[in-house]
Amino acid sequence: MKRFLKWTGIGLIVVLVIIQAIRPARTNPPVDESKTLQARSNITPEISAIFERSCKDCHSSRTVWPWYSQVAPVSWLLTSDVNGARRQFSLSEWGSYDTKKQARKLQDICEQVEQGEMPLGIYVALHPVAKLSDADKQALCAWTKQESDRLLAQPQSAVSQ
Repeated sequence: MKRFLKWTGIGLIVVLVIIQAIRPARTNPPVDESKTLQARSNITPEISAIFERSCKDCHSSRTVWPWYSQVAPVSWLLTSDVNGARRQFSLSEWGSYDTKKQARKLQDICEQVEQGEMPLGIYVALHPVAKLSDADKQALCAWTKQESDRLLAQPQSAVSQ
């Protein structure tokens, strides 16, 4: 039995070493500043700070890749999560969304924050500063409602500029 455990342990170590060669593309695409949420919305410094500390690592092209993003299989999961998050909503690509999509994304942000779905629990466990207080959640939801109302009240031609 000891021999079996020894060879199993050696086999696991060999597999862990080999999988390190399979590296996902951890990218930060170029950012067109004119398309960012900051450039395209009436964002307050308080809301900007919340997005910066709790959202930007996954929902922007300015991800700060932590050391553990270099270690497989964690790197695979992390890269997949960031790419999925960027597809759902990107602070860096905000200007490429039409007005209705922006308004819908703003509503989604509030709903997910209120329900505790965002930021993800695993992210908060690794980045405690990302945890949203009740005041943060209220401020974020108030801002998303105000911004959504502002977007939908504008004539379509004014929004696309």
